[in-house]
Amino acid sequence: MIKEKFSEGDSLFHRLDPRVKIIVALFFSVIVAVSDKYTSLWGALFLAVAAVIVARLRTKEVISRLLVVNSFIFLLWLMLPFTFQGERVYTLGSLGICQEGIKYALLITIKSNSIILVGIALLSTSSIFNLVHALRHLHLPDKLVQLFFFTYRYIHTIHSEYIRLNNALKIRGFKPQTNLHTYKTYAYLVAMMLVRSYDRSKRVYNAMLCRGFKGKFWTLNHFVSKKADFAAGIVMISCIMGLVLLP
Repeated sequence: MIKEKFSEGDSLFHRLDPRVKIIVALFFSVIVAVSDKYTSLWGALFLAVAAVIVARLRTKEVISRLLVVNSFIFLLWLMLPFTFQGERVYTLGSLGICQEGIKYALLITIKSNSIILVGIALLSTSSIFNLVHALRHLHLPDKLVQLFFFTYRYIHTIHSEYIRLNNALKIRGFKPQTNLHTYKTYAYLVAMMLVRSYDRSKRVYNAMLCRGFKGKFWTLNHFVSKKADFAAGIVMISCIMGLVLLP
């Protein structure tokens, strides 16, 4: 099973109603995504870091997740300053580094890290089942909720299948190289994963039908709104709205 490392804890965000956390995280993401003022974005990054501190998450785990995101952002830093049209601040051979490209890459970096940190602080502090339950309470379409749940649930299963097939290749003496045989072997590997994933999905679906599944997940325990959850949501949304008012 996939380990939900951040879902266990006793911080304020761990006790907060998942519905409130989803709404706040979505509102924060939209505000940050459409903002283009550096003061607002730096303020958003400050709030995101503060949220991680309040959630009392392990720093190494948070940094490891940020490294994955920033590895893709690093590619933008290699391209945008050289391809953006604008005032050149430095010339490197036949290439020119444009000031507008640097600004645009910086905007993307701040926005991405802010949204990821808030997502970790708010959403990762709830279990996947509680998040799915909260999405149903927010009246999202059942098919969309189920797709989200099953996608998360079977990522680990598909990864286990990949490890099994990869180990079978190693036992047979396969060593990856830059040749046609290697490319064909990996193509067969991907094809086998797709075929086995499809077969497994049919077995799971038939098993669910045998248990009376009719398109909805029924839950026995439901969330109860508390005054503390409502107050925390108002405070967080007010802080987010304050970002818009920054000069």
